[in-house]
Amino acid sequence: MTELAHFDIVGSFLRPEELKQARDKFSHGDISQAELTQIENQEVEKLIHTEEDLGLKAVTDGEFRRSWWHLDFLWGLNGVAKYDYQESYKFHGAKTRTDNAELAGKVSYNPEHPFFKAFEFVKEHTNVTPKQTIPSPTLLFRDNRSDNWSNFYENKQDYLDDLAKAYHKTSKQFYDLGCRYLQIDDTTWAFLISKLNETENNPKEHEKYVQLAKDSVYVINKTLENLPDDLTVATHICRGNFKSTFLFSGGYEPIAKYLGQLNYDRFFLEYDNDRSGDLEPIKKIWNNRNNVTIVLGLITSKNGQLEDPNTIIQRVNEAAELVPLTNLALSTQCGFASTEEGNILTEADQWKKIKLVVDTANKIWK
Repeated sequence: MTELAHFDIVGSFLRPEELKQARDKFSHGDISQAELTQIENQEVEKLIHTEEDLGLKAVTDGEFRRSWWHLDFLWGLNGVAKYDYQESYKFHGAKTRTDNAELAGKVSYNPEHPFFKAFEFVKEHTNVTPKQTIPSPTLLFRDNRSDNWSNFYENKQDYLDDLAKAYHKTSKQFYDLGCRYLQIDDTTWAFLISKLNETENNPKEHEKYVQLAKDSVYVINKTLENLPDDLTVATHICRGNFKSTFLFSGGYEPIAKYLGQLNYDRFFLEYDNDRSGDLEPIKKIWNNRNNVTIVLGLITSKNGQLEDPNTIIQRVNEAAELVPLTNLALSTQCGFASTEEGNILTEADQWKKIKLVVDTANKIWK
């Protein structure tokens, strides 16, 4: 397992104006793919230097080559197609575009997935650990994306196995390209917090979401099975992030036992406000697999107001009563731009937040 710092990033960053303009020109046919790629390369390289200058030990490309944190990756798998969902995702206070993904055949690994080239660029241009972020396979069991699995599979188990195999091969290819830190971002668990709470008094409906949780554990662990020991695999349990709004609320208690069964090395948990619940569930996750690191997302990426370092230190100390301090780390609660629109803060605000994470962590873990 790769040794990592006690400060970290979730991965996405606000898109610079030049990149936004280039993407807009490309969408209108005013510049070529090669010209867009050149601008992406230039902006990713600048971003990596900024991340390194701030002292980060693991850096990403900011997801600058993506429009969505999840869909661009899913569309790159064999057997997954783009379609118009014709509905906005149910964010509180903002409407998204209506793009989505659906099964269009048997799902499988794509050796030509564009994310491989994107990772190679980061690796080539950084002096620290290049970190790759991808969405969880669980996202293909939700939002009507795989309701049509029976068109391509005789039973659901075969579908889940194919999905796990596609993700396992993809993870191994990242490793073969030099990746030693992979992060799998997941909104399914926050969705399940809401649904398990809502259906508590409806056993039949409740069982449906219990089964989704079990299927999620199965597919994730099958994905992670027999990956190389020196590959650190993290997960970010996200409550949704679009233009500083959110999808889901609630503490981790309803899902803690399932999270504790997942064979991840590092758990990014959002703890930036009252919607996140108390810290108690981190103990359950750590107890099940006490070599994991819990990364506390105590600093919000949704606005530019800087948190008080003393309050953050106090919260980390509270967490250290449940999980050893050596098994804790600090980050923002989410990335700054899960979609290309980005959250409602400035680039200067964004970098102040990252500096706060690094400086505060350095005070805690001297």
